[in-house]
Amino acid sequence: MKITFNTTNINKINENARLALIDTAEAIKTDLMQSQTMPFDTGIMQNDSTFVDDKRVIKGIARIVVDTVYSRKVYFDPELKIKQEKNPNAKQYYFDDYTTGFKKDLPIKYYKKMLKRRMEQ
Repeated sequence: MKITFNTTNINKINENARLALIDTAEAIKTDLMQSQTMPFDTGIMQNDSTFVDDKRVIKGIARIVVDTVYSRKVYFDPELKIKQEKNPNAKQYYFDDYTTGFKKDLPIKYYKKMLKRRMEQ
């Protein structure tokens, strides 16, 4: 018995999976901003310095990165007072909703939706 794999289709499926992962990270980033949970003062951290890093998508990794010098302090410093004038839902651990909080199932939900959309194209 000889088994032959259709490598063209397998490669297409893998590429769609990678693109769906990037789409998912972008959707989570958009949800984060629309939820107004990220601390916001001048808008640089949220609007200019938050991006999807897809350099390792070939390994199944896409990250949402907040790249400012003070982003670590804003996220981890328990003594920092988070202002809520511009983002009324702003809080310190704004990613926790997606990892352990009420939105923890959202990344999987988005990924399924994005993968299905990509496979139907």
